[in-house]
Amino acid sequence: MMKQTIALFTLVLTQSLSADVTGNASTHTSTIHASAATVQLVPANIQQKSDRLGWDEQIWGQGKKGDRQALLKAIDNSLRYLRSPQAIAAYQQYPLREITRERVWRSLVRFRQLVINSHSPEQLQAAVQQEFELYQFPTQDGKSEVLFTAYYEPIYPASRVKTAEYRYPLYRLPPDFASWTEPHPTRAELEGENGLLGAKSRLHGRELVWLRDRLEAFLVHIQGSARLHLTDGSIMTVGYAGKTEFPYTSIGKELIKDGKLPADGLTLPAVLQYFRQHPAELNTYLPRYRTFVFFQPTNNAAPHGYLGVPVTAERSIATDKSLTPPGALALIHTQIPYFDRQGQLEQRTVSRYVLNQDTGSAIKGAGRVDYFMGTGDLAAKRAGVTVSNGQLYYLLLKGAHEQGEES
Repeated sequence: MMKQTIALFTLVLTQSLSADVTGNASTHTSTIHASAATVQLVPANIQQKSDRLGWDEQIWGQGKKGDRQALLKAIDNSLRYLRSPQAIAAYQQYPLREITRERVWRSLVRFRQLVINSHSPEQLQAAVQQEFELYQFPTQDGKSEVLFTAYYEPIYPASRVKTAEYRYPLYRLPPDFASWTEPHPTRAELEGENGLLGAKSRLHGRELVWLRDRLEAFLVHIQGSARLHLTDGSIMTVGYAGKTEFPYTSIGKELIKDGKLPADGLTLPAVLQYFRQHPAELNTYLPRYRTFVFFQPTNNAAPHGYLGVPVTAERSIATDKSLTPPGALALIHTQIPYFDRQGQLEQRTVSRYVLNQDTGSAIKGAGRVDYFMGTGDLAAKRAGVTVSNGQLYYLLLKGAHEQGEES
């Protein structure tokens, strides 16, 4: 992701994720860097899979309004990306000959027609099975199982000016950032161990907005974007503008390493509760995440992924951009948490058609998918406990690679 896009990354903590509480916001490019020798795509053997594979009930809703229009919007966003010079450059360098920009385009156009014309999950499922080929990227151990987590856009209170209550700033990208020498200053050097370096920071004067909670300000760095309710009653949206270059460090892994929290069953709510109960520990652990993220106002725009188009709640995913085809249609089959009638979260097995529209530096390899849950507290609660194994399939229209380019 370069200047025009927003990085959104996972906040889930699990042992199988090496206790990753942060997927740091990273600079993205529009090109694919993997070589053909490292990228494999194999036809999916779905004979032994559940007969519910591709049965996407959410399009029509389950006792409530479905999200057909949201899915169509997500498809249109991918189609818009595929028309761009960024997409042309990316697919010219994509190492798999059977996946071309034209084939991805035609697959999306046809699937869009099927979504519009289908009247039930069964009808769409049958059409997809007849017209599309399903592919998977095998993981390093040769298996097809994928670990799913989720991310979201937070909503926090904030102020345009510093006050006694609102003390923790988000910063704009410095105009001379491109000339900063590496190694870059660390998080502690830029904001202080307590986050209040203020006038002594080299970033003084670049403050964009202030938050009243240091942990919330840090989580904006992790998610890469936020919707802020300002003290004057207005709303400001902010998004990723750049970051300093440091290797990824997991705050969750650091807590486990120091014996502060157990690895088994660790979730984001548990981590947040630990810091709420031990606020002084923020000064110890947040500086270990040395990367520092800069922001820009986004004029109430929806959060964007690395393709430069908006991400759509429950229809956009983040994957390793060095492997996967950007903007492509995919199908996930896994467990996702939902609120039951009593307001409690329960896991439900779902098949969900999604678009490959984002990435994250903690999302590496064929065995990782981050699922965009949406905006606000409910999305945050669901994202914080989304940890499940499942399957990820890429859908390509049969024979589309033999046809000409889209008009």
